[in-house]
Amino acid sequence: MSAPGTVTKEDNHTMSDALAGIRVLDAATVLAGPVSATILGDFGADVVKIEDPTVGDFTRSGGRSPGWLQEGRNKKSVALDLRTREGQDLLHRLVPHFDVVVTNFRPPTLERYRMMPADLQPLNPRAVLLYLTGFGLTGPYRDRGAFDRIASAYSGLTYVTGEPERPPVRSGYSVIDYMSAYLAAFSVVSALYHRDLGSGSGQVIDLALYEAALRSSEDSVTAYGLEGQVRERLGNKNPAIVPASDFVTSDGRRVSLHAGTDSLFRRLSAVMNQPELADDPRFADRAARIRHQDELYPLIGEWVSRLSADEVVKLLSDADIPASPIMSVADLMNDPHCRARGSVVTVPDDEFGEVPMVAPLPHLSATPGAVRWAGTTLGAHTEEILGGLLGLSGAELASLRDRGVV
Repeated sequence: MSAPGTVTKEDNHTMSDALAGIRVLDAATVLAGPVSATILGDFGADVVKIEDPTVGDFTRSGGRSPGWLQEGRNKKSVALDLRTREGQDLLHRLVPHFDVVVTNFRPPTLERYRMMPADLQPLNPRAVLLYLTGFGLTGPYRDRGAFDRIASAYSGLTYVTGEPERPPVRSGYSVIDYMSAYLAAFSVVSALYHRDLGSGSGQVIDLALYEAALRSSEDSVTAYGLEGQVRERLGNKNPAIVPASDFVTSDGRRVSLHAGTDSLFRRLSAVMNQPELADDPRFADRAARIRHQDELYPLIGEWVSRLSADEVVKLLSDADIPASPIMSVADLMNDPHCRARGSVVTVPDDEFGEVPMVAPLPHLSATPGAVRWAGTTLGAHTEEILGGLLGLSGAELASLRDRGVV
């Protein structure tokens, strides 16, 4: 690997990579922290992943799992036991060579591993240190552990998700982990911009896992603070936009539609061959539709139920009303729009052949992201990094390996 700020041929980069020359040390696990490093790697950063020598990253699930193939992409794997003093010393020796350090251990673990800001900042004052922990580095809950499920529960997201008369449910995807990763990657790029614009100094990024979901809570915080409103579960409906929901079609599928503005609802009424609905006092404006939604939704549901999903979506789309079938991953993988957009890419791999995965996003016109390789084998780059970057000899590496440090 090259020194920060330079690009080498062996790193397989070009100057069109947005983050070419930026080095990221990924010392995180499950899931938001590593994914934030994956995003940076997608856009050209050189990412070195620190993994436990015995089991590797949790995402591996004991090998090169589908999750690891995607989230371990573009990363060089170094096996290093951070529970040992020698492993911690080697991590400390690595830090000065990197622009960014990513971790998400709880503060008590960070203290044991000597990875708190006070431990790492003196080693490299130019480094951006990203701490993406469950509850943050401060506050009475700082020492608590959290995963996506716990962050969803704490943030209020689980509370508002589900049907009104049934218990709350968690989202089917780890949405908070990924939202946090996006926010974390943005914060890293912002901190690097500030450093390289002239300050010359890195900084500490302190992001709690639940905070990304809290930021997505629309007006819930403000509405409660000003009016005491507590948003409750409404199933597939939106409390402030009517009609906007899902409906069952004649072929047993479900279609989601959004006609919550006055102009959209007028178009929907015309498509339903019931133009009089748009002038009905119960539905003539947004406030009226919200009050009378229990009368409106059955009318829409009855119309949808007479048509297939494809027919409903075509009619609505032709009228410029947003709509989509509710898609499974199989539907999406075979959809012409998803394929045309390049939202999924296939990556050649010696073990699995062609591996499909979500493409680097977003699409940048001048510096698009790229997948250079899928998640590699555990410790594949240990000798390259510790030997080439830190100058450890073959004998030293062999001794470390014998003692389980690498």
